[in-house]
Amino acid sequence: MPNVKPPRTRERQGVDTRAAIVGAAAELFERDGYARTTVSAIAERAGVVIQTIYNSIGPKSAVLAAVLDRAAAGPEAPRPVPVFLAERTADAETAQELVEMLADWFAEVAPRLAGMNRVVAEAAATDDAVAQLERARASRRFNNYGKAADALLALPGARMQSREAIAAVLWTVGSAFAYRHLTEVEGWDAADYREWVGFTLTAALLTD
Repeated sequence: MPNVKPPRTRERQGVDTRAAIVGAAAELFERDGYARTTVSAIAERAGVVIQTIYNSIGPKSAVLAAVLDRAAAGPEAPRPVPVFLAERTADAETAQELVEMLADWFAEVAPRLAGMNRVVAEAAATDDAVAQLERARASRRFNNYGKAADALLALPGARMQSREAIAAVLWTVGSAFAYRHLTEVEGWDAADYREWVGFTLTAALLTD
């Protein structure tokens, strides 16, 4: 008897459709820029009708947000970054171990976000919805790093005792803009960047 694949559930179909839309949008945004990419073009590339995009994700700015989420999560997508990052760092026994884990994370995620960071920066200059999205995501990153700060403060070896100050260091050092400038303008490679992140976080956040 031939093997018959079970029909996809509606939930699975929805996940697959969303992934196709986000993947198509990522390609077009990076190739053509945000302003020149239309919802119609995304739909055509993804093999769906335009209304499916609005129903499953929302307007173009929401699609951009979904693309950024997928880029940040990488192979863990669609799981949210704070969830799996907390799992990764849960076993840290000292502040130094946690800082090294965070440095590894920044070195992992920055290359994935660099291209889209450029897209967002260009679009935010002329599109209010993207500018608002950029500000909201920056605030969300800061809040998420506050959770990392809590984890750091619970371990021996932390220099700073201010949750906000620690979050500010992580937010600044881990920014995609910093990675872009250092690699694209200053000519650093991935190893240079990882070494700098580890050194900077250690110097700023840990006791001698």
